[in-house]
Amino acid sequence: MKADELRQSFISYFERQGHIHLPSGPLVPADDPTLMFTNAGMVQFKGIFTGETERPDRPRAVTSQKCLRVSGKHNDLEEVGRTARHHTFFEMLGNFSFGDYFKREAIAFAWEWVTGDLGLEPDRLWATVHHDDDDAFNLWLELTSIPESRVRRLGDKDNFWQMGDTGPCGPCSELHYDLRTDRDDRITDAQFEAAGEADAIIEFWNLVFMQFDRAPNGTDTPLPAPSIDTGAGLERIAALLQGVGTNYHTDLFLPIIEAAEEGLGIAYSRAPENWDDGVAFRVLADHARAVAFLLADGVFPSNEKRGYVLRRILRRGVRHYWLLGRRDPLLHDLVDVVVDRMSATFPELAARREHLLSTTQAEEELFLSTIEGGMREIDRAMPQGGSGTVAGDVAFKLKDTYGIPEDLTGLIARERGYEVDWKGFSEALEAQRVRSRKGARATLTGELVGSIQATASLGPRSQEFVGYGELEIETDCRRWARDGLHAFLLERNPFYLESGGQVSDTGRVIGDGWAVDISTVWADDDRTVVAGTLAEGSLPEAEGVVSDYVCAQVDPIRRDTERNHTATHLLHAALRNRLGEHVQQAGSLVAPDRLRFDFSHRGPLTPEEWADIEAEVTEAILGNHDVDASQRDYDEAIAAGAMALFGEKYGDIVRVIEVPGLSLELCGGTHVRTTGQIGTFRILSETGVAAGIRRIEAVTGQGAYRRELERDRIITELAARLRCPPADLAARMDRLLEERDALAEEVRGQRGDAAERQLETLLARAGEMGAADANGARFVAGRLEVPGGTDLGALGDRLRGGMGSGAAVVHVVFSDEDRHAFISVVSDDLIRLGVKAGDLVRVSSRATGSGGGGSARFAQGGVGDPSRAEDGLGAARAWAAERVPALSGG
Repeated sequence: MKADELRQSFISYFERQGHIHLPSGPLVPADDPTLMFTNAGMVQFKGIFTGETERPDRPRAVTSQKCLRVSGKHNDLEEVGRTARHHTFFEMLGNFSFGDYFKREAIAFAWEWVTGDLGLEPDRLWATVHHDDDDAFNLWLELTSIPESRVRRLGDKDNFWQMGDTGPCGPCSELHYDLRTDRDDRITDAQFEAAGEADAIIEFWNLVFMQFDRAPNGTDTPLPAPSIDTGAGLERIAALLQGVGTNYHTDLFLPIIEAAEEGLGIAYSRAPENWDDGVAFRVLADHARAVAFLLADGVFPSNEKRGYVLRRILRRGVRHYWLLGRRDPLLHDLVDVVVDRMSATFPELAARREHLLSTTQAEEELFLSTIEGGMREIDRAMPQGGSGTVAGDVAFKLKDTYGIPEDLTGLIARERGYEVDWKGFSEALEAQRVRSRKGARATLTGELVGSIQATASLGPRSQEFVGYGELEIETDCRRWARDGLHAFLLERNPFYLESGGQVSDTGRVIGDGWAVDISTVWADDDRTVVAGTLAEGSLPEAEGVVSDYVCAQVDPIRRDTERNHTATHLLHAALRNRLGEHVQQAGSLVAPDRLRFDFSHRGPLTPEEWADIEAEVTEAILGNHDVDASQRDYDEAIAAGAMALFGEKYGDIVRVIEVPGLSLELCGGTHVRTTGQIGTFRILSETGVAAGIRRIEAVTGQGAYRRELERDRIITELAARLRCPPADLAARMDRLLEERDALAEEVRGQRGDAAERQLETLLARAGEMGAADANGARFVAGRLEVPGGTDLGALGDRLRGGMGSGAAVVHVVFSDEDRHAFISVVSDDLIRLGVKAGDLVRVSSRATGSGGGGSARFAQGGVGDPSRAEDGLGAARAWAAERVPALSGG
């Protein structure tokens, strides 16, 4: 039975039992700070189980849930590819009862589907129950044909289930399938568990009797109504039904593995004795699925939180194919296979195909561009043939500067016989985090911060932010002073505190005979402190209440942030309208003179997209639409379509900014009253800042006007220099570029001819050296200088065609790129004697501190230290001579 048929069989069976089929929840749990990713089928129903959400009218449900286990209590990342059944991404088939049926029906349903619809042999089925659960034990004996000897009572570790450290939990009962040929029910519990660890008895379905809600202190409180939550691993059951012994050899993974074979030029063996050789293929297949689904559910590669998990998974995939000699992006091709195979069930994959592929490829290219430099750093830190300990700050530099994840550093260290100072690594990482956390507070002296924190209780007990509607107010306040800085805690505060990308306000606090210029605004618990230097007059030395009232003024020019903030909302809406709903805000800066908006997208904007987006924002400005601010219930706002920042946590009541018909976002920033107040909008630049993340910088109002004046000046100056009217500038530049390209092409042609002559000389010299055996085989080794962009595969074909019988390893130097590579080719007759191009190039590359690989006929690898390239050629020659003694020339 194919996996798609298996999934549908499960859903159809439970629909016949009165269950409503619900779609999978997203991989990112909604409003659940206890989980980074959805790791079980019940996550989307957690609120129903705990009673926080009203029970649905239909209290039975069936799903096939997308799950990811790479963090927290359930973290299988390091086991992926090494075991037969561990994965990052997988599907959990589940049936649920929300206070409707309980243990009897759950066990009866499971038995009927497994033995009836699936046709699994009853004599091979085992059940386990919690050691205190007499009800479940007796129900298995009453409702099924399983004998008492195959119903095992086990402890909390095996038969008590909880989603995380807190939340719904309860005893469970698991179904197992016996794959042993010499089955014997008379085994001890320890032997039963050992058989499970050896994949001889496979656990494939967990029936959870959801009864408790676990608090952070470990206390279990009974749930409002006992419920059922089951989880059957689609991948595991598919492996059982397809008789393949491992999830990775089912139709869920094999198409991806086959694509990896093609991309690597290396065959994957399904033979059990070759299991360890196939780890990289299985990791690539698993990680391609995880990457595809994470991207489709709105997670983007970054260095924080969920984005870091995605980046780590993606780079682990790159690591595996890089170590096998692949130097070009490959994972995006495997993601494409995932989309083809699974979008019928999960249409979000097909809807975002281009985004998935381009983001994956961009992230691969980013990592590949740094990994060579990182490997050179690794060679310096832990040279081949050495030993010792790699300093923690060195390991951190590999991660921070070169993007080499710590697991790759650890792997290479183990291979080369080194230890890593992981404690020092953690200390360096924490030191960087501390540095990054220092914000505006660093502009104040430590004494002043301490003074404010120590005496803040003497200031206003409550503080009201009035800056949405007022820029100048009178208010009571309290003052502190240190080293020329004066800080104020205002009872009514008009100064905006930097948040949501909008910078803090500046301005003045004015008292009786004095004025302080406010330059810093920061948070102290739930209140805002403003601080600056004395501008006029003098203040009393004593701290505390300086007067009954002061005048607090926000700089109105600084509040041009309002124009740019509202323009940012309009820009966000225009990007989604023009590019697609995959666009999500990934960061922003709203300053008085400009705005910056980071967003998820697959590549650069085309000129047409740029113009359309700019025009849409301009049209919204000219429409002079009202900008409405309101307080709403969070669920109501989201249901109305309000955009929320990915990963942000919101309260029950949220502030909503709406431009009716154009934009609706949750936002605490300040905005203009009508869009017409923005004046003008112009995009200055659009660039990439990270894999899959683009950045737009733009200006509004006076900034846009000044930009147009500057552009007119530049155009006039260029036209004068090129001696043509401004209208003819484009045509004039085209002619100059054509002349440049023609000259460049002529130079490339000359370099290509030179490379061909070098190849002919190399082949001729090998012949003259008499390196032939009875069959005329020879060994060709040397150096070729070629222009950048040369196709190494085509070069290998020409080398193989001109060589005849023999083997060759060539050090290729890209003369205009300062880049080096080894390529190797072997004729078919020598392949039969055990000489393979992949082996030859690995020997050469390792001698220079790098790696490589490929097929038997053609392979390529890196040159870690170019000064050792001759050593690499000599090592390959010696290796080949051991296997075919006649190959002694070069």
